[in-house]
Amino acid sequence: MTALTLSTAAAPGLRADAIVIGVAKGAASRSGGLVVAPGAEAVDKAYDGKLAGVLETLGASGAEGEVTKLPAPSGFKTPLVVAVGLGPEPEKDSSFDAEALRRAAGTAARALNGSKKAAFALPLTDAADAGAIAEGALLGAYSFDAYKENGKDPKKGKAPLAEVALLGGKPRDRAYKAAVERALAVSEELNRARDLINTPPNDLYPEAFAAVVQAAGKEHGLKVQVLDDKALVKGGYGGILGVGGGSEAKPRLVKLSYTSSKAKKHLALVGKGITYDSGGISLKPAGHNETMKCDMSGAAAVFAAVVAVARLGLEVNVTGWLALAENMPSGSAVRPGDVLRMYSGKTVEVLNTDAEGRLVLADALWAASEEKPDAIVDVATLTGAMMLALGSRTYGIMANDDAFRTAVHEAAEEVGEPAWPMPLPEHLRKGMESPTADIANMGERMGGGLVAGLFLREFVGEGITWAHLDIAGPAFNEGGPFGYTPKGGTGTAVRTLVRLAELTAAGDLG
Repeated sequence: MTALTLSTAAAPGLRADAIVIGVAKGAASRSGGLVVAPGAEAVDKAYDGKLAGVLETLGASGAEGEVTKLPAPSGFKTPLVVAVGLGPEPEKDSSFDAEALRRAAGTAARALNGSKKAAFALPLTDAADAGAIAEGALLGAYSFDAYKENGKDPKKGKAPLAEVALLGGKPRDRAYKAAVERALAVSEELNRARDLINTPPNDLYPEAFAAVVQAAGKEHGLKVQVLDDKALVKGGYGGILGVGGGSEAKPRLVKLSYTSSKAKKHLALVGKGITYDSGGISLKPAGHNETMKCDMSGAAAVFAAVVAVARLGLEVNVTGWLALAENMPSGSAVRPGDVLRMYSGKTVEVLNTDAEGRLVLADALWAASEEKPDAIVDVATLTGAMMLALGSRTYGIMANDDAFRTAVHEAAEEVGEPAWPMPLPEHLRKGMESPTADIANMGERMGGGLVAGLFLREFVGEGITWAHLDIAGPAFNEGGPFGYTPKGGTGTAVRTLVRLAELTAAGDLG
């Protein structure tokens, strides 16, 4: 866990392993070359105002994600200066945006993993900047080493950055304190979601996931209800039971509730929690199974968001529903052609057992709808089609209300999670008509991500505002780390969900 402090200390006298400064590509209308960003004045002065030239000699350009290390100037108690690129210099009378600061802080934190303490002297003009830098540093310092021989033993392995000091912060200012406390709560819970996503499926199966939620519930005063396989049978949760029927690890439906005595609104969050997805009888082809431990990323995001909301004490009621199952092929697995009776009473013809996420979500969505919340947002690594449409870093947003879809999109962009609004074309609904059941779990192949959204809409209670986030692309990073995003589980959607809860509490979410 990384400690976080606001510091008024002068850069030369600060004791740390490194001091992080920002550099940018100068605007052509002004210098045009590398520019030392605000916050690094003391370092630049110690280099006689020639720090930009020194960095350019070392090959620095100010490009986003670029890291240049050099010895600290004489008289500094910190031995190392780390210059991190912020990208283009903002226009006159404007400042660096929050996401640029967040990414730069994350990049620097990753570069300093293995260090004990780093001081961040990035551009900091207000409390929002402090929150962004803190969040980026805390997320960038993340690592998952629990299964390696050396683990997180700092004497043996490369432990994450232990302490972050924000220079130029105002520790007695309420706004600054609130900003960094928010960053700490959200980042720690997002990193908890990353841990769950990265945990191997032999250790994180539905019952084990439920136990993690129960422990967190006790710690943070949340009400947790777990429906085991017997309770699911009694309740008629045919979707969750059907998907989980092929595994020896029995399914669970977990309800996690945070309530505020001052709440005027109720937000329900629903997460897909397939702890491992083989595809079932419709087995995935070779090469598509290796990362399927991440198919519970939606449930991890919902879980983390509810706990973060509780830690922030927001004046809104938030209920998380985690639909947990393992999708395996066996003699008891659901078969293509089987018909399941869902919790809502509707029947579904299963044409493809690898389209299982929508089946567990359907039951959880109906359960959430029974409580008549003001809005429901579901999160799922649902379709490969969404990855084909939007790539690996952007998630899709569908909704039964255009204004709500726009609000969710704006919230995602505000917190730095790339997302894009997607339609729910009515003509695609016809492809899911079944001669046997009320609906089939598959429709037209083209537009498969939209078809999945239309299927889920069938299980949202009448009159309830709903949005669906398909995070199949950005939930698990198979490439190299970038900014504050690590390789592996990313925790995508946690920050969007927390922001939606904040907006709901403030009465600003339509």
